[in-house]
Amino acid sequence: MPSIKELKERVCSANLELVRRGLVIYTFGNVSGIDRAKGLVAIKPSGMSYDDLTPDAIVVVDMDGEVVEGGLRPSSDTMTHLVLYRSFPSIGGVAHTHSTFATAWAQALSPIPCLGTTHADSLPGEVPCTRDMTADEINGAYEVETGNVIVERFQDIRPEEAGMVLVASHGPFTWGETPEEAVKNSVILEELARIALYTKIVNPSAEAIGAALHNRHYGRKHGEDAYYGQEKE
Repeated sequence: MPSIKELKERVCSANLELVRRGLVIYTFGNVSGIDRAKGLVAIKPSGMSYDDLTPDAIVVVDMDGEVVEGGLRPSSDTMTHLVLYRSFPSIGGVAHTHSTFATAWAQALSPIPCLGTTHADSLPGEVPCTRDMTADEINGAYEVETGNVIVERFQDIRPEEAGMVLVASHGPFTWGETPEEAVKNSVILEELARIALYTKIVNPSAEAIGAALHNRHYGRKHGEDAYYGQEKE
């Protein structure tokens, strides 16, 4: 079983991958990873520059958000991450960015429609967008309520099939089985958002592709009948 030290190293590396992929600037964004056996989450410190980020700086919290290892405050989004871990038991990593194109769709309060097969290769439907949060939610336990509106949006969507969401007026959250996969989904989401925006610029009347083509492309990569790539040994 991986140690907490190893989890902190992976979470640090995943955070730095956001920088390498151009998805964050300055102190924006965060990635976390969970050790479900121990009930512990490793996450980026609040407001720390990526230039200063090391594995030793990563903060470890319990499922109530209490710091159990590290001398820094955890990300201000920690409670959102914890809501997602509690609600989506299959995930092992969460990422949050304010990447340009995905955030633009979030600020437009719009899901990202599947306008072509690039999108269909990754998702069985649109990239969902949450509802706007109420004043009571914003003025209350804001980060917890941010997680709650994500979970609410996924009442009829399997989080394993759509590892990404836009929080209305805020930005994207992504997740996966590992911190690395959560970051990969952030990269994919930003590309889907960029392509969809350009498509709408070229043709404002562009509509979602038909179910037959969408299902075919999604099915090639996912599920029991998938045949994309090489067989795993």
